[in-house]
Amino acid sequence: MRLIGEHGEQLGIMSAKDAMKLARDADLDLVKIAPTAKPPVCKIIDYSKYRYEQAKKAKEQKKKQKVSELKEIRLSPNIDENDMNTKANQARKFLTKGDKVKVSLRFRGREMAHVANGKQNLDAFMEKLSDIAVIEKQPKLEGRSMYMVIVAKK
Repeated sequence: MRLIGEHGEQLGIMSAKDAMKLARDADLDLVKIAPTAKPPVCKIIDYSKYRYEQAKKAKEQKKKQKVSELKEIRLSPNIDENDMNTKANQARKFLTKGDKVKVSLRFRGREMAHVANGKQNLDAFMEKLSDIAVIEKQPKLEGRSMYMVIVAKK
């Protein structure tokens, strides 16, 4: 195995027995850093400190990661222009934060006879956001609801 000392210096290739002896003499642990390498790479370090630093790195990576949420905006088939603008502005805020937006349109009672109007409303809604958004899932009718998912342009 290839051995790295406690201060990062190369100690060369040696047997596991010799590496363990060196680690014991330094009163530290022998840790396999790259077990799949040829030959495997081991390092003489304090294992608890190593684990702490690995956890710290993982936490830092997780902090930098952006989790995209799915926000929902609900419309009705007979929505007025001002209400549509208000909903579009809310969706714009969600999109600028990096979230996906699910725009759903709920049909109640006899409104099911006018599904085409609902589709036009979704198209009009998308037209208001066309400068910053693209459709991820096309409008789809499921039961009494029609929905589409939009995301911010890259």
